[in-house]
Amino acid sequence: MKGQRTERLVRMASRLLLFPAKQVSLTQMAGAFQVSKTVISDDIAIIDGAFAQEELGRVVVDRGRSGGAAFRPALTAGLRRKWLESVAQRISEEERLLPGGLIYYSDILFDPSFALPLGFALASDFAEVGADVVMTSEVKGIPLALYVAHALGVPLAVCRFRNRASDGAAVGVHFPTLSGDVRTMYMGTRQLRKGSKVLVIDDFMRGGSTVAGMLLVAREFGADVVGTGVFIAAAEPAQKAVKSYKALFQLSREPQGGARIVVID
Repeated sequence: MKGQRTERLVRMASRLLLFPAKQVSLTQMAGAFQVSKTVISDDIAIIDGAFAQEELGRVVVDRGRSGGAAFRPALTAGLRRKWLESVAQRISEEERLLPGGLIYYSDILFDPSFALPLGFALASDFAEVGADVVMTSEVKGIPLALYVAHALGVPLAVCRFRNRASDGAAVGVHFPTLSGDVRTMYMGTRQLRKGSKVLVIDDFMRGGSTVAGMLLVAREFGADVVGTGVFIAAAEPAQKAVKSYKALFQLSREPQGGARIVVID
């Protein structure tokens, strides 16, 4: 497979980008491209520099026995704000305002061209927490959480509001909502293990009851929640059911009845 260096760099970069946070063996790449590990290491340094210039993240190399390299998304503050401001402009369109102070954004989260950058942004915010699984609830939070899991190189666990036979055995947790009702959330027993480090991701937070429900699910499994990320958090009520979270955007109501979306740094 030995060829020109330009082609080798492109192919190596594609392997790193296809599976972020997953190690690619330098020994295997050296064998596949029929060059020495020293050459591969030099190529990795070039790719790492290019990713850094693009402000996407870095290539981390394990110098141990495995000798692997992995691309870890870590958006710079400038690129993160640029991406998020473009999304904020899109979801601030007047026709997206719904009754009850809500915003229509399903088309954003179900469009990979938006969901992937949003997932990379949240993954960058939680890159250092050491999560080994991402948790979300159905339905609209799934695309965003899946791209966060993809960027971090970990699996996704989904809480459901109705138990399905195809999920196998499940644990059900009851939690109160902002309106005072009590809902039930289910998690398949095969999706989460005791001691897992969980990153909770949700699409929208008003009072925080859904996220609080997921925290209860994690506790029931004996898992450790290492962070909570949200696509949009409403400004009101100011007091949420969860104490700590990181949101990409804040939604507030204007005095004249409109809505305002701002990027949270």
